[in-house]
Amino acid sequence: MDTTSPTVQVEFWLDFGPGCLDASAVVPAAETNLTQLLPVLQDLSSSIIGSAVQIAESEGYSVSCRAGCAACCRQLVPLSIFEAELLAGWISTLPPERQAELAARFDAALVRLHDSDILGRLDPSVRATSSGPEKTALAIEYLREWVDCPFLENEMCSIHPIRPLSCREYLVTSPPENCDDPSVYPVVGVPLPLKLSHVLFQLGTQVDPDSGGWMPLVFLFAWMRMRGGHPGEAVSAPGPVLLHEIVKRLVTVPEVDAAATAG
Repeated sequence: MDTTSPTVQVEFWLDFGPGCLDASAVVPAAETNLTQLLPVLQDLSSSIIGSAVQIAESEGYSVSCRAGCAACCRQLVPLSIFEAELLAGWISTLPPERQAELAARFDAALVRLHDSDILGRLDPSVRATSSGPEKTALAIEYLREWVDCPFLENEMCSIHPIRPLSCREYLVTSPPENCDDPSVYPVVGVPLPLKLSHVLFQLGTQVDPDSGGWMPLVFLFAWMRMRGGHPGEAVSAPGPVLLHEIVKRLVTVPEVDAAATAG
């Protein structure tokens, strides 16, 4: 978001569990697009998640996720096409040697998935015809392959401030070690009735129906090489209007298939 352009503070509230969340956001007054608005949506997501955690704690639960607990960084992480654009832009600012290092990690992850016969089943055309149980089985099989997220370094997320919304929305109150295999051990997540990631997937489907609006995170560099582009430009409006549209969808958007792969 261009911080030198005029901005407007927007205040609103969201029904959230037993109460409501008072929220505010500073958005560009002029025309902006969805990818440019992502930093605002990341902050809003943090507020929603914080409220969910407070509710869970008031009911006697405690979030067990900690730095260095990185089983979730081996899950099949759904990345919206708008977040892919944002990350691609950030990657382009890195020194060439760092870009080459990340590219090698992404390529190695794809080779691992190809060798395990998982890669083909991640194709959008295959995902679109898969049943719910097949999607769940694929997510479990993916995790069991233990393929590191290419952004994972020393069991820590190297892009934590700009990590995908689906990563932010994954919090558990069960023992961390249970996340190693949710098909065997019980994993209890923090209930999150409002998920901004689902709004991005829905809007992404309208912009790029063939992709379903998202891709596995490990496809990022392949997307940058083969397609890339600027999907955010297809969803634009003055900042307050665009935020209003997203919030409206947030409270009405149904569950989407990608959610099943997020753990």
